[in-house]
Amino acid sequence: MNMPQSFGTAMDFSLIIYLAPTSDTNKCWPIRPTLRNELDTFSVHFYVFFGPNISVPPDRAAVFAINLMPVLDSGGVLNMELKLNMSTLKGANVTVFGCLNHGMPLFLRENSSLKCESESVAGFFLSLNASANITKLRIPYPQTGTWYLSLRTLCATGHGFEACTNVTTEVYMRSYLTPCINDCGTYGQCKLLRTNNYLYAACECKAGWDGWGCTDNSEAYSYSFQLLSTLLLCLSNLMFVPPVAIAIRSHYLLEASVYIFTMFFSTFYHACDQPGIVVFCIMEYDVLQFCDFLGSLMSVWVTVIAMARLKSIIKQVLYLLGAMSLSMALQLDRHGLWNLLGPSLFALGIMAVAWTVRTIRRRRCYPPTWKRWVFFLFPGTMIATSAVALYAFVETEENYFYIHSIWHMLIAGSVGFLLPPRAKPDAKVTPLKRRRGCGYQLCVNEHEELGLVDPAIISINSICTS
Repeated sequence: MNMPQSFGTAMDFSLIIYLAPTSDTNKCWPIRPTLRNELDTFSVHFYVFFGPNISVPPDRAAVFAINLMPVLDSGGVLNMELKLNMSTLKGANVTVFGCLNHGMPLFLRENSSLKCESESVAGFFLSLNASANITKLRIPYPQTGTWYLSLRTLCATGHGFEACTNVTTEVYMRSYLTPCINDCGTYGQCKLLRTNNYLYAACECKAGWDGWGCTDNSEAYSYSFQLLSTLLLCLSNLMFVPPVAIAIRSHYLLEASVYIFTMFFSTFYHACDQPGIVVFCIMEYDVLQFCDFLGSLMSVWVTVIAMARLKSIIKQVLYLLGAMSLSMALQLDRHGLWNLLGPSLFALGIMAVAWTVRTIRRRRCYPPTWKRWVFFLFPGTMIATSAVALYAFVETEENYFYIHSIWHMLIAGSVGFLLPPRAKPDAKVTPLKRRRGCGYQLCVNEHEELGLVDPAIISINSICTS
């Protein structure tokens, strides 16, 4: 075939002549090539010349070749869709049989068993008739090389299926490659994976769904279960309301703003992170996830630094450094356990040093009261330790919705216990000491200074007391 040179090898077409296995060796059945159009990774469409409607003659098979390239095409799904044009049947009892197989074409003959197999090759069987005029076939991870589709029109008789006379059927054919089956549907996500330098696509199913295209609902979560898990994860963040109130009452306004930030973004992140259909996203998922993780870590950071009772300037510097360091760590690995343990241990180290210095200077244990240890520090520490243990060792994908909800409540509860009380004003600078002493001070009138009034006239307003 003399085709335009612009088609080149990118179209990847060829014309093949196959000798039919009949007694008539002069009978040749041509194999029609397909054009290849690559759209994306594992996304390829195959087009037939003068298609997509193809004619299937009554006396021979119509054969088409689809070439799958190594590596590029083996990690997706080969889709074959056929639709019979009912207007071309002309009232005859016609059935279009097809075989799709790899390596060599297989042919269906009249008065023979309708199977797509031989001694060495087996294929996929397809059929179209008046009652079922549409058929679809999907082959995950197809073998590379040439696939052959052979279509044959046969008429049903009392002796079985025989060749039709003067009935040429028309079939709409669509063949293409996709990364996943139906893009994994509503309850799945199609992902590109790599294993041992082999690239392939697969569905990651959610909400208990399973199967190649996440269509198996035998173990799927019900709507009520999805709604319950969403509400539990979102409403458990309301446990941060008491710590916010405590922080505001104790004049820890910066800490209270961090708790409010955490409560807000954690609520909407979990509303967007649900696997099923009970989903609500106010912004991009990645932004919500980052803000939720950052808020959770910053809540731990500012609480422990506040417990250290450092000077205001030092505390503000540590808050800023913590926010920048945690942002960098979350960009590197958001799900790492050390993102939680690292800042927590570092902040605890700062608090331990500050408490040790106060203990040495005052020559008594800090905090000084046993009530603070028994009723606040010990319960808060136990609650926080339980939360970390649940997060690190108990939480899984199966129990995520209720274990993580408990994590929310435990972290918020520990903050309420551990946040220190309002700091007492410094005894060295008090209003009483500032007002101590008595006396009078002669004040110079502004107008006199500017020479606007007669210096000899001095009113009583020019004298003030201090």
